Amino acid sequence: MALPVYFDYAATTPLAPEVLNEMIPYFTENFGNAGSRHHAYGWLAEEAVDEAKERIAKAFKCKKSEVVFTSGATESINLALKGFVVLNPDYQVISCVAEHKATLEVVTDLATKNIKTILLEVDSQGQISLEKLEAELQKGKSLVSIMWVNNETGLIQPISEIIKLKEKYDFVLHLDATQAVGKIAIDFSGIDFLSFSAHKIYGPKGMGALLIKDGQKVNPQIVGGGQQRNLRSGTLNIPGIVGLGKSVELANNGISEFNTHCEKLRDRLEEEVLKIYPKAFVNGSDAQRVSNISNICFKGFDGEDLMRKLHKVAISNGSACNSATTFPSHVLSAMGMSESDAFGSLRFSFGWGNSDKDLEVFFENLRKVLG
Repeated sequence: MALPVYFDYAATTPLAPEVLNEMIPYFTENFGNAGSRHHAYGWLAEEAVDEAKERIAKAFKCKKSEVVFTSGATESINLALKGFVVLNPDYQVISCVAEHKATLEVVTDLATKNIKTILLEVDSQGQISLEKLEAELQKGKSLVSIMWVNNETGLIQPISEIIKLKEKYDFVLHLDATQAVGKIAIDFSGIDFLSFSAHKIYGPKGMGALLIKDGQKVNPQIVGGGQQRNLRSGTLNIPGIVGLGKSVELANNGISEFNTHCEKLRDRLEEEVLKIYPKAFVNGSDAQRVSNISNICFKGFDGEDLMRKLHKVAISNGSACNSATTFPSHVLSAMGMSESDAFGSLRFSFGWGNSDKDLEVFFENLRKVLG
């Protein structure tokens, strides 16, 4: 079966050959447990973990001691928010209505436990208001959790301005950087918690990390063996950790080239779609966006039906974690879009594997569907 052209890199990416090559020995000959401290197999595994931490620390300008390995961004978000609030129940949690469900559902759960929670509204481009954020801050008693880059529209939130507010209000800041890694240079200074996944940056699925600023404390959500300084128990996934470290290194070193590659494709896609179907419009087009995500409303069409007809391309109508829902995108709804326009919107996301040839396949498919 011939597979469609892949325009869904924001959902997941293939494993990079360089990443796979570094992982393979840790499935086979170097299969030791990093907790085995009395022989060479364990020492080799521990060295691999240390090297992965070194790569992440170099990429994000953090300390090796600040890296905690997890199964992915969802677990990292849970550990950061739930883990912090358990130890600081007098803190209020401030987030945003357009966050990923991994954050929104944690915030909802915390609200049932008598934690004060606040969800900031967004404007028509999907951006929060710094003034409204500042109005909600309680000095020394707020945990702010914001997604750096929106996974559906590619919108970049004003993180540098949010960090500046910390000097005045002394709040704790958690950032979901899942869609930011490899597109934006990340400096962990000024941030308290940072979550991300490997499989968005050509690394292995089921692998991620939470950066925890030295001095910050969280209550562990997984206990048992005391690994990772009791912050996240369980036998370390050495091949996954090796893959995460390598994928972070590659993504960070390739930011400029990646953005140049994807921006050309994104801009051509948007320009040509609007020519083919003038009723279409790009959601969040007036805001600062990352290079690899474009969310387009095909006004008058049902997105699910349109995706079925565009069978030569693999695209989505929002987050892969939310693809089974019959409700319109909560992100687009939060931006003030009508239900019909939200249902008529599709997300295109690009990666290293895409080319102009892929766009031609899509344009031809789209012309036939609309013709």
